This record gives sequence, C-alpha cells and structure tokens, in this order.
Amino acid sequence: MRYFLFMKITPSLFHAHLKCPTKCWLRFTGEPATGNSYAEWVQRQNETYQTTAIECLRSEVPQDECAVAPAQENLKTSKWRLGFEVLLTPSENLETRLHAVERVAAEGRGKPAQFIPIRYVFTNKLGKDEKLLLAFDAFVLSEILGREISLGKIIHGGNHATLKVKTLALTSEVRKHIEKITAFLSSPSPPDLILNRHCAECEFQAGCRQKAIEKDDLSLLATMSEKERKKLHNKGIFTVTQLSYTFRPRRRPKRMRDKREKYHHSLKALAIRKKKIHIVGSPELKIEGTPVYLDVEGLPDRDFY
Repeated sequence: MRYFLFMKITPSLFHAHLKCPTKCWLRFTGEPATGNSYAEWVQRQNETYQTTAIECLRSEVPQDECAVAPAQENLKTSKWRLGFEVLLTPSENLETRLHAVERVAAEGRGKPAQFIPIRYVFTNKLGKDEKLLLAFDAFVLSEILGREISLGKIIHGGNHATLKVKTLALTSEVRKHIEKITAFLSSPSPPDLILNRHCAECEFQAGCRQKAIEKDDLSLLATMSEKERKKLHNKGIFTVTQLSYTFRPRRRPKRMRDKREKYHHSLKALAIRKKKIHIVGSPELKIEGTPVYLDVEGLPDRDFY
C-alpha cells in the first residue's frame, strides 16, 4: 500500500482531472504511458504552437520590456510589460508555469498594476476545459499577489486569435476541482477505473482498456451512462457478463410494433458474451444499384474533412 505525503497540483494534473480522475492519478503516480499516437501528436502541436506564438508576441514588444522566467518574489515590483515562462509556487501543493503574463501599469498613484495570464492553445475551437485551465493559472497567480485576477487571455488557432476570459467567474469551480484532486490523491487507493470518451486521445488508453477487459467492467459498454451504471451497481451487477444474463426477449404489444425497439444494454452484453450478432425485430434490407461506401477522416476542430 502506497501513501503519497507530498502532493503538488500542477496544470498537467488539473487538466487530466477535468478529463478523467484515473488519468490524473496515473500521471501523479508516475505511471508510464502505454502509447497513443494522437495524444503524442497533440502534445507536439501544443509545444510547437507555444514556442512559435511566444516568439511572435516577443517580436511585437521591445526587448527591454520583456522578461523570461522572472522570479515570483519580484512580481509586485516588476517593471516589464510581458513575462514568459513564469514559474509560480504559492504553496507546497500548488504550482503552475504561466506561458506568458501581461503586466498593465496602474492608472493612478498608489494602485497596483494588473496582471493578465496568457495561455496558448493550438486548436481553433475552445471548450470549457481550456478556460478552466486558464482560470487555474489565474488562481495560482492571485495566491502569489494576494489579490484577485479577474481577466485572462487564450491565444489559439492558426490565426492566433485572442479570447478574453473572465477568470474570476470560474474561481469557485477551480477551487472545487482542487479540493476533489486533493481528496482522491490523498487516498492510498486509485479511483474506480471507468472508460470514457476521452480514452481515445489519452496516453494511458491501452493500459486502462486492458484492465477494464480483465475486470469485465460495465464501462466497456460505451453507450451506457454513469447514471445507468450506478443503477446496475445498486442491483449488484458489476460486469458485462452479469448483465448479459438479465436480457429477456419479450413479445411486443400490437400497438408498439410500428415503433422502434428501445436500446438494450443487456442485449449488447449478451452479444459480447456469446460472440454473436443479435438483431432486434425483422430488418428489411432493400439495396438497389451499386452500394458505395465512403470512409471520411478529418479534423472537426478545424471543420475540415
């Protein structure tokens, strides 16, 4: 049994927790990645984009107004306009490295300068997770400065578009995530393994799927919701095999025969156990002419196919 007495919540762990608690746990414990080409590609894209975008931003500002890796102790007294790669560690369990931070001089005497954290994301479309990750940066920065950070920026996409985010509105949600991460990382046992949509782009996909197969876990049924899983757990059903024995074909009433049969997770489980294809109802296939099948790949983030 392992106990982790030293814990530091970083952007990597915070972002992983937004996607999957198990992924956060595996990163925290230093579990080696099992390999995922897409996850590796995303990481390379983000690193390349960040380097390019920083150089682009630095070229627009006089060099004497820029600072690289400035010390957090000197933030309040700093005179630079843009800081890059700013490491912040306000406490033993929090740490972030700001991609960049903009310092806006105070408008009046005696007022403190404003600091605007900046994060770079290579994708054209942004989701809630990217905004929360920026809000995490702002939260850590506020802990260092001792005052609230109300605004942040995300520079993203091929055109280096800028999205302003009201980070103060996300602070309470960031706190809740930090509390959850602290709670389950303090536990000696990992969280329950549950496969989800993020698995396809996770570096631990192969390992987690193998464990789920060994456990015959219900999360192998991708269409089953968390609510449905919990309902089955309350009935004492924890595996796909157990679920497969619950399917009972029933004669449909005449009034329901014209309506589509509902989806049965238990029938899918039965098909997996027997390694057979089961068809509900009596399908009619009318294929005329020459069928043509198209396999289309694309990048939904860029609306490109």
